[in-house]
Amino acid sequence: MAKEFIAVLDFGGQYSHLITRRIRECQVYSELLPYTVSADEVSKLDPKGIVLSGGPASVYEDHSPNCDPRIFAIGVPILGICYGLQLMVQMLGGKVKATNRREFGKTELRVADRSDLLRNLNPTTNVWMSHGDCAEVLPVGFEVLASSDSCNMAAIRKSSHKLYGVQFHPEVAHTVQGVDVIRNFVINICGCSPSWTPRSIIDTSIENISAVVGSGAVLVAVSGGIDSTTVAALVRRAVHDRLTCIFVNHGLLRKNEVDLVMNALKELELNVRYVDATDRFLKRLAGVIDPEMKRKIIGEEFISVFDEESTKLGTFEFLAQGTLYPDVIESGGIGSVASRIKTHHNVGGIPQWSKFKIIEPLKFLYKDEVRKIASELGISDSIVRAHPFPGPGLAVRIIGEVTGEKLRICREASYIVEETLKHHKLYDALWQAFAVVGEDKAVGVLGDERKLGQMVTIRVVTSFDGMTADWARLPDNVLEEMSTRITDEVRGVTWVSYSVTSKPPSTIEPC
Repeated sequence: MAKEFIAVLDFGGQYSHLITRRIRECQVYSELLPYTVSADEVSKLDPKGIVLSGGPASVYEDHSPNCDPRIFAIGVPILGICYGLQLMVQMLGGKVKATNRREFGKTELRVADRSDLLRNLNPTTNVWMSHGDCAEVLPVGFEVLASSDSCNMAAIRKSSHKLYGVQFHPEVAHTVQGVDVIRNFVINICGCSPSWTPRSIIDTSIENISAVVGSGAVLVAVSGGIDSTTVAALVRRAVHDRLTCIFVNHGLLRKNEVDLVMNALKELELNVRYVDATDRFLKRLAGVIDPEMKRKIIGEEFISVFDEESTKLGTFEFLAQGTLYPDVIESGGIGSVASRIKTHHNVGGIPQWSKFKIIEPLKFLYKDEVRKIASELGISDSIVRAHPFPGPGLAVRIIGEVTGEKLRICREASYIVEETLKHHKLYDALWQAFAVVGEDKAVGVLGDERKLGQMVTIRVVTSFDGMTADWARLPDNVLEEMSTRITDEVRGVTWVSYSVTSKPPSTIEPC
């Protein structure tokens, strides 16, 4: 953790993670904590400020989430956002009520006080509202900073205790000057210095790895992706020749990936051991349909391979992994408010019998932050700019049982999707692009005769950090080219469809 940080208490709001992102964009470290965290636990972390996130509940309902009331006595500035504002009002003696007209979407904010939290905001500015409740009576000592047509208390303040609240969401892009609000709170009110930079993250990570490992030896599981490659580069700087990288081919990689990965890792002068474990992975996956079970099997088999290889290579106490913050959040590892969306192989697949001590230098970072660090470390653009590829590989892009036939179709079709996007110079602007193969089949005409063939779904999304995503509006001619090439070049495919579901409600990967 950085020396200065802002704690964000998560009340289950859909934008909670965006608050941490915007604070980090101000070059100040921020971390999500469950709303159930005690005031004593927060105090031990020594935050410079606290943010109370939004949430779907109403503060006056039974069993609505409440924070430890002693949070307000810690003595650091606090900013409540939407539900966070209402909670602050309710807990400090004010009153919150349901509004006659729910306020949702773009709203004009009228700013009455521009001295601190709303400094540099225009007298009127567009903000994003999403609420059906609002403050009716403010606690003693609070004053109004801004209002809207449906909310007389859209921004509030208690100067003596540095308590602030906004009914709108400054963290979303639709709030025109939202970043200014967050920067005013973090830098001007909390007094944080904008020092959380890629270089400082690298220096702190190397220092932490060195302290944990001591004179021990480390294994790094490398895949050729940006996460594991960045971990390997960081660990190498910390432990030098006491690092050994293992690249496991689980038979679920993309087309030509083995050669591309090995060449890229050799360019970084990493000590890499290649292990082809295709048969053992596919044997364990035979007959398995449940997505969670597939992920757990792959994660456990990875560790089995590492245990075996480490015995051959020497004594290794530590295993370093490229776990990211979204992996931790989606696997339910952030606290009581996070439901388990899916288990990531490098989060939930570590069996208790493993002898390794796990090192995860990136576990509090988002993907775009890792990209900045990778560039600072001198990792090549071909790795930095590559789309994220899941650890379980094509297994999570195959619905139902993983078979050789499905793997062939998924691998070839995905290659065509990526190749087409690169040809049209669209690849770099997208987050992920791939083909999905399921259980469904459809009749087509192949070679002048009717045949039952495989259905393939193209999935292309845009995103900033993988926590939310939207389906990409690709040009018709690009989609047509993908479809034509897949049905022409991939044997056994008769239908091609395009996924137009965003995250949420879906996830990016189908399994």
